[in-house]
Amino acid sequence: MTYTTENLSKLDICAATTDLETLRHKLLDLFCQLAYQEGDFVLSSGQSSSYYINGKQVTLHPQGALAIGRILLSLIPSDTKAVAGLTLGADPIVSAVSVVSAYENRPLPALIIRKEAKGHGTMAYIEGPNLPTGAKIIVLEDVVTTGKSAMKAVERLREAGYTVDTVISLIDRLQGGAEFYQSVGLNFEAVFTINDLQKRYQELGNTNLI
Repeated sequence: MTYTTENLSKLDICAATTDLETLRHKLLDLFCQLAYQEGDFVLSSGQSSSYYINGKQVTLHPQGALAIGRILLSLIPSDTKAVAGLTLGADPIVSAVSVVSAYENRPLPALIIRKEAKGHGTMAYIEGPNLPTGAKIIVLEDVVTTGKSAMKAVERLREAGYTVDTVISLIDRLQGGAEFYQSVGLNFEAVFTINDLQKRYQELGNTNLI
């Protein structure tokens, strides 16, 4: 889809000024219109799927990022010291939450977890501000399937001395991720499930309402 000034203006109204529940519905529409596709796909987990969610179509969209930042920040406990996620999918999400948190007067640094250690300098896995040992960090993810991707971020953060007990995802594909997190003692929450997405996709009739 081509974005015009008029398109973005309409989205700006809902993202910047509306209540969170209405914003949640608008964000769901964005995922349906921009990120959800049906067909034959192979996922990063190696599983075959009849649909694919390209979350970056929304997380890198200016108004999508603003909506995500506001909604996820509302779900993050007050004692949280930072948000983090595994590169690349979580990068725009943790950045959006961090920026919105500054405007909401509860600033949260963003940490990005590399899949491989940096090949130079500090050889670090974690990019971002250094935090006190034991600091509570919430791991964010765009789409959860098996749960293993975000778990890599949890493990790296714990190895660095941080406390991690919660993963929050934008979308849960309902393919074992929630059960996996429960089995390893992690809390898990998703803004939407695949059922929410597919139901709304059918309601929209695969049309662009923006």
